[in-house]
Amino acid sequence: MLRGVYRLVPAMVLVVSGAAACGGGDGDRGGARGGRGVQAPPPPPAPIRFLPGDGARDVRPDRPVVVTAVRGTLGRVDLRGGGGRAAGRLSKDRRSWRTRWTLRPATTYTVTATGTGAAGEPTALTGRFTTLRPAATFSVADVTPRTGELVGTGMPMIVTFDRPIARRAAVERALEIRMKRAVPGAWHWTGPRQAVFRPRRYWPAGQRVRLLAHTAGVSSAPGVYGASDRTAGFRVGPRRISTVDVRRHRMTVQENGVTVRSAAISAGKGGARAYTTTSGVHLAMGKSDPVIMTSAWMGVTDREDPRYYKKKVRHAVQISSSGEYVHAAPWSVRAQGRANVSHGCVNASPAFAEWFFARSLRGDIVNVTGTDRPLEPYNGWGYWQIPWKRWVAGSALKKPVTPKRPAVHKRRR
Repeated sequence: MLRGVYRLVPAMVLVVSGAAACGGGDGDRGGARGGRGVQAPPPPPAPIRFLPGDGARDVRPDRPVVVTAVRGTLGRVDLRGGGGRAAGRLSKDRRSWRTRWTLRPATTYTVTATGTGAAGEPTALTGRFTTLRPAATFSVADVTPRTGELVGTGMPMIVTFDRPIARRAAVERALEIRMKRAVPGAWHWTGPRQAVFRPRRYWPAGQRVRLLAHTAGVSSAPGVYGASDRTAGFRVGPRRISTVDVRRHRMTVQENGVTVRSAAISAGKGGARAYTTTSGVHLAMGKSDPVIMTSAWMGVTDREDPRYYKKKVRHAVQISSSGEYVHAAPWSVRAQGRANVSHGCVNASPAFAEWFFARSLRGDIVNVTGTDRPLEPYNGWGYWQIPWKRWVAGSALKKPVTPKRPAVHKRRR
């Protein structure tokens, strides 16, 4: 028994000694892990970070995405989602980048960024997030004129939405206008669903105008966001301005400042207000050959009524929504140049009407003078009847727009 005990003692001493020798090292490491003793320093922050953060969900699409170089500078930032790339701007010091426009709702975006650290080492970031799915959306229902259309020098850009816009300033900020030649213009809301852009003065001949509606993700009302973007654009033809002098019974057409045609006409006979041609700056809104004109516009449909009429009219160019046209009127040729006998239209000879019809573009100016009935600003495209200051006051932002970049043809996304 004593011999067995004797053999065990050195082993026990060795075990205790080993535990004592190793216990100090294990205690230090264990203390660091358990919060006792000297703690290891926290890891350095990532050299690049972004908001809303990796894995974020239900992100509001109208909030900016911001990428920041915590140490060093940024090189390239790429934000993609919905099959396209989102535009953004890098700060002058290359320390931060942020989106320029809103994002698409219900879309997963991937952000990648590269840069250079404080010591010159390469840095990088990759992350993903998803924007919220809105309760309702709005879209651009129509843009006038048609994309690529050749138009007259007075043509407005008319944007119509598919639902009322409550936050007009936010939507207006998203309507970017680009031009070949920068001239001042402004938006003007004609109602809750429509915004119209026109320049301060008539467009120069040869102008190119482009609309980039960055409406995807814009909040137009609580819970309502833009569903998509929209692009459109038009070209301006010659500076064609026609003057109708009702008192002299004459119409004169100028192109780029040169008179190209003058003809006898007959305007509204007056008497009843409805038979008085409106004075002011009209725009050609469209043309048809033929047009059936009736007295139904003033509520007269009874054939026995002396005011009743129904005529097939050739080469008709519409200049207002209240039934005014420049058209061929062979029945009034004898009166043309001498008297006003129409129901409010501008009557012309078949030869002149055909010539004018062939040349007319939507947006050409027809300036009528000599009557006591002014064209209402919202009668057709009577927008030039509104003085410039009042036009700008109709903007949600209360200020004009002067594009500084030429028209381009690349989509943002």
